[in-house]
Amino acid sequence: MALNRPYEHLRDLPAVLPIFPLSGALLLPRGQMPLNIFEPRYLQMFEDALRGHRLIGMVQPNELRAPLHDEPAVHAVGCAGRITQFAESGDGRLLITLTGVCRFRVSEELTTTTPYRQCAVAFGDFAADLDARSGEDEVDRESVVRMLRAFSESNRVKLDWSEIEKAPNEALVNALAMMSPFGTVEKQALLEAETLKARAEVLVALAEIEFARSSGASTALQ
Repeated sequence: MALNRPYEHLRDLPAVLPIFPLSGALLLPRGQMPLNIFEPRYLQMFEDALRGHRLIGMVQPNELRAPLHDEPAVHAVGCAGRITQFAESGDGRLLITLTGVCRFRVSEELTTTTPYRQCAVAFGDFAADLDARSGEDEVDRESVVRMLRAFSESNRVKLDWSEIEKAPNEALVNALAMMSPFGTVEKQALLEAETLKARAEVLVALAEIEFARSSGASTALQ
């Protein structure tokens, strides 16, 4: 989805973001994530964001770190998403779509008076995220498509291959990563992959491990 307000420079992004910790949720630049918001503190968070810069920091809880002020610790890397669609359900919920903008590192969690958490964030390590389709030519598309074909065949899932063939490498890799059934650790590895090429390689490697586990074999995808 094209943004009405494109972010061309890191200086266009805020230094503080409200964060939405959600296990297993992976948002990547230019990817889209639907959310069903019903908890009061997050309803307020999204209402406040709609009145402001419309950016939310999606992060995953980190169970390996000690809780902070009775709240679960979060991973150091997340992704900022812009609210690009929203609707009121009529029963108190908000139906939201976030479109990924740029990944960030959490610098520190702030003490605030809001019921939701806020963090100082730094985007400097991920400037390339603002360049759509950056690094696409380096992706081994054949390996990604081979992995997807093996998955569809083993799970008897019908796919629209004509649409897949037309999808740019960035859209294909990021969509598969976001929709993948992997757990928190694997999703975080996909998020933190430095380049699109690296993300594609992590995605294929994780799929190979999953196929080997489910089949009881140790062979790579053929």
